[in-house]
Amino acid sequence: MPDYHDDLRLAHVLADAADAATMDRFKALDLKVETKPDMTPVSEADKAAEELIRGHLHRARPRDAILGEEYGLEGSGPRRWVIDPIDGTKNYVRGVPVWATLISLMEAGEDGFRPVMGVVSAPALNRRWWAAKGAGAFTGRSLTSATRMQVSGVGRISDASFAYSSLSGWEEQGRLDGFLDLTRACWRTRGYGDFWPYMMVAEGSVDICAEPELSLWDMAANAIIVQEAGGRFTSLDGVDGVDGGNAAASNGTLHDELLGYLDPRS
Repeated sequence: MPDYHDDLRLAHVLADAADAATMDRFKALDLKVETKPDMTPVSEADKAAEELIRGHLHRARPRDAILGEEYGLEGSGPRRWVIDPIDGTKNYVRGVPVWATLISLMEAGEDGFRPVMGVVSAPALNRRWWAAKGAGAFTGRSLTSATRMQVSGVGRISDASFAYSSLSGWEEQGRLDGFLDLTRACWRTRGYGDFWPYMMVAEGSVDICAEPELSLWDMAANAIIVQEAGGRFTSLDGVDGVDGGNAAASNGTLHDELLGYLDPRS
């Protein structure tokens, strides 16, 4: 199995640089915010962080492709870095500390590109999580100061904690009734939002989470971390991986039952 330690070390360096840049503008009174064509916000900090990461990658991994939320795909080849400079921009611009930089490495295989390494860094929460294929998932301050993560052992939906981002999107996809049934069946529900539910699934503090509409850069880093912590990450239709445009993550044990609520075809 390939060793991704050097890539993981580089991703931590990238996250350190992004953390410094984003924290410098967090809660700035003169922060510039624009609306993109899809009607989502983008701040000057989003753009600056992605430009910073791309610059580092051009120097350190000139042969690798880069895909970022703000500036698209650059380059080609079997290795592709995927960047979400600020996952949770709406939180960022309102001064809510739940946002993170997501950095992942994907490699081409027989079934397309798949995440092999990921780092999620949330500096306003003073938290960071990471994983590499075959090496496990960890959280901590650095590679040398970390705790290994493991998903929960909860085996019944009635005992499960379910996290989600918001209600929007579920009705548009004809999944709202199932979503509401799931919230009633669970022990606890919380709308933590964005990257955080996936990290809590990996840590074992939350058992299941799902979102109805996502882009690749929203999922790649989260997916490898959940999987390396022993969990499962699929589309709402049950297809493993990050190509479905939406996501369901769990401790594995509860996954089929989770999908049963959220896939109207089941």
